[in-house]
Amino acid sequence: MLLGVNIDHVATLRNARGTSYPSPLEAALIAETHGADLITLHLREDRRHIKDDDVFAIKNAIRTRMNLEMALTEEMLENALNVMPQDVCIVPEKRQEVTTEGGLDVLAQQQKIAGFTKQLTDAGIRVSLFIDADADQIQAAKDVGAPVIELHTGAYAEARNPQQRQRLLAGIEENAHFANDLGLVVNAGHGLTIHNVAPVARILAIEELNIGHSLISQAVFLGLPEAIRQMKEAMFKARMQPY
Repeated sequence: MLLGVNIDHVATLRNARGTSYPSPLEAALIAETHGADLITLHLREDRRHIKDDDVFAIKNAIRTRMNLEMALTEEMLENALNVMPQDVCIVPEKRQEVTTEGGLDVLAQQQKIAGFTKQLTDAGIRVSLFIDADADQIQAAKDVGAPVIELHTGAYAEARNPQQRQRLLAGIEENAHFANDLGLVVNAGHGLTIHNVAPVARILAIEELNIGHSLISQAVFLGLPEAIRQMKEAMFKARMQPY
């Protein structure tokens, strides 16, 4: 299972003081040196953490893949076509939200998403859609031509009790296999920590996890290399004991 390290909140910390440090670029290079399989970052419309210069600097410096998260807007499409990351993940975005609150509604925007997907694909960029674990949304993702989906695990991570958590996990597993059967590559992410990652990592239909906030939080105490090492160890141990 691959680990995408999201370095957004290194930029959040930098921007809190308006300094040049800590550097998202340095974080990306350290992350890939210490086990990250790809670097994920979200260029938000309000530029609240990652800035345009960060995206270009990281794209030019890293040796692994860049997974650029972006809103479904013409501005972000133009940015992606200028940067040319290996992967783009189209995510829903609301200006007032603290973090992404749910999956993209592909059913309600099929024509627009299909158009964006075609333009990015024609440019050689692999497209992923960040969606809830819902069969209708997964089928819509397939219908618009996206080769990859990323299942939103936020509700699972925030479950109020073990019963709710187990029910949500079962839905993630069932829909991951459904998407896999359709020929889609299945990734997952949001809210995953060292404490809740194992059940998701055991789902063999999921190929990649994208994790950011908890890794950067752990890095405050452990350092980024150790935080990544511990997360990968938890993922790999879980993978050795699949359902």
